[in-house]
Amino acid sequence: MPPGTPPPAGIKRLQVLLIKPSKYDDEGYVMRYLRGVLPSNTLATLASLTEEVARAGQLGEVEIEVQMLDEHVQKIDPRRLARKYRRPGIRPVAALCGVQTNQFPRAADMARRFINEGMAVMIGGFHVSGAIAMSERGMPPECRALLDKGVTLVKGEVEDCWGDLLRDALHNRLKPFYDIAEPPDLSAASIPVVDPRLMKRFAYPFMGTIDAGRGCPFQCNFCTIINVQGRSMRSRLAEKIKDRIRRNVGLKIDYYFFTDDNFSRNPNWEEIFDALIELKSQERIRIHFMMQIDTLAYRLPNFMAKAAEAGCTQVFIGMETLNPDNLPAAGKRQNRVGEYREMIEAWHRHGIVCHVGYIIGFPFDTVSSVREEVRRLGEEIGVDQASFFMLTPLPGSMDHRLMKARGDWMDGDYNRFDSFHPTTRHSRMTAAEWFGAYRQAWKDFYTVEAMKKILGRVSQRNYWGLFKNFVWYKHSVMVEDTHPMICGFFRLKDRKERREGFSVEPAWRHYPRRIHEVACWARGVFRLYLEMQEVWLATRGRTRFRENLAYLRSRYERMRARLGESAAVRAGQSLRRQAAEGITEGLEYLRQRRSGWRRPGWGWRRVLGSLNPFSLKLQTRTSLNEYWQRTRQKFTSGQFFRINPFTLALNFLREVKICTLFNISFLLSYAK
Repeated sequence: MPPGTPPPAGIKRLQVLLIKPSKYDDEGYVMRYLRGVLPSNTLATLASLTEEVARAGQLGEVEIEVQMLDEHVQKIDPRRLARKYRRPGIRPVAALCGVQTNQFPRAADMARRFINEGMAVMIGGFHVSGAIAMSERGMPPECRALLDKGVTLVKGEVEDCWGDLLRDALHNRLKPFYDIAEPPDLSAASIPVVDPRLMKRFAYPFMGTIDAGRGCPFQCNFCTIINVQGRSMRSRLAEKIKDRIRRNVGLKIDYYFFTDDNFSRNPNWEEIFDALIELKSQERIRIHFMMQIDTLAYRLPNFMAKAAEAGCTQVFIGMETLNPDNLPAAGKRQNRVGEYREMIEAWHRHGIVCHVGYIIGFPFDTVSSVREEVRRLGEEIGVDQASFFMLTPLPGSMDHRLMKARGDWMDGDYNRFDSFHPTTRHSRMTAAEWFGAYRQAWKDFYTVEAMKKILGRVSQRNYWGLFKNFVWYKHSVMVEDTHPMICGFFRLKDRKERREGFSVEPAWRHYPRRIHEVACWARGVFRLYLEMQEVWLATRGRTRFRENLAYLRSRYERMRARLGESAAVRAGQSLRRQAAEGITEGLEYLRQRRSGWRRPGWGWRRVLGSLNPFSLKLQTRTSLNEYWQRTRQKFTSGQFFRINPFTLALNFLREVKICTLFNISFLLSYAK
């Protein structure tokens, strides 16, 4: 429809439903959680574009109302929404956005239900855009099936034509397919917005997402970015990002995830960092952020220093593999395995946590090699956090196109294309071995001792952020048994909301099974609570201790440098000796404090110290855990007389004190 076309007679409002669909689990239930972790940047981007269309009056004298819905944390009922918005004077349209391959089956089912309710439906995202862009045989069959049902498919980025799509929806004249070939100029595009009502459903509601740029210059075979957003880098204006962050202060947003696939190749990275530095220094706006980068970013002049000054606390690096033989198959020609340790140390020197993406399933991977590489990640390379994935030939990637051309077997269920299911055959591992190696990688990297070691070396500024990430990751993998990137906290299951092909369980069978699942979840959470409490006890003072050591060493080195420049007179030499002795004594004192020395036995000082609610000298739960284990054995065997009531009361008080101080410390870390 051309601009300026008057709205249809009787239509006073266009209701835009922006929907981020979830996916099905292996039992056919929709994956939904009480609290989410990662908000959708696509929802925020399209909401901003819709608001811009409304402000500009592009649709004429008609009200435009937008509602953001994330099925990951919200129940979405097409029938209820249709009853609410299919009324006289309202024209509703459902836009299923940011649909990834593993979400496509759920999105397709939801789209058909909206169509059956008489609503217009659009679907876009990486699966539609990537699958169509890389298809050599025309429209992919799963996309063709939706077109036949009356669903509109949108391929590409919509910044330059979102108003046109909404105008077509308003006039009930949506085309079956929109092929947007020309990538938009992001410098003129609006910045993603934050919906505080939606963010209340997430574990940290003060988080925002911004795609400061799009595209990637590299050619990784497993990636869909370059075939959807292109290899030419495009960037938003630093001033617009700065203005959005300033406006978000009123919503108490203080942490951002820059969702660029490769922020270090953003042509405006320095201007963006400078804008953030100005907000912090001149306007006193507190801001921290994480970003995705490549393995060569640390070589860019001033990149790390400015990132740290701007507020970067964590970088996500596409390391993918430690085996150089795997790099050609991955298309990661820019990665240099021999420089990984140097790269991680460089980021650490700037006080920034390193989180790496690691893919399991490249041609030269075996069960034993994967386990050895995971060990090296933590012990030799010094990585702080790792996300493990199973190599998956996503539609839109070069891997998928080549496998299609060769006729290789691939799983026919796109719901399993989530990077934690085997969807192809591996030449050196069976499907069970491959999945087992993937599961073992999580267990090996996130042991209690490994987490202690990592948290013991990070700065106080990054301690609680990394600690909470460990809680999130351990909960996802060990309690919920799913990947952290799609997991939230406390799984919700709707008995009647099940994938086609799975029967709806009767209530008498479903709810007892659900009660058992919740009980298992509670036991897993309790074990995780004790594990993380053990990690906290061992590391809560270590970061501050290490910072004190570093401070004393730096003062000592500066003093030596100043004295070395002066004449080597006796007085100067004497002063230097005295300073060295003083610093040495200070270091030894701190080491003694760190060692946790205390008087042996159960003297009255120790008893009173245990009762002091503000004193906590324990660095491990080992003795308490052993005591409770012995007490439980005595209780179950009926040997009640062997349980000392005074020791029981004392250990109970110690337990209460530890839990109370741990809980308070954790909650205070959220204080703004």
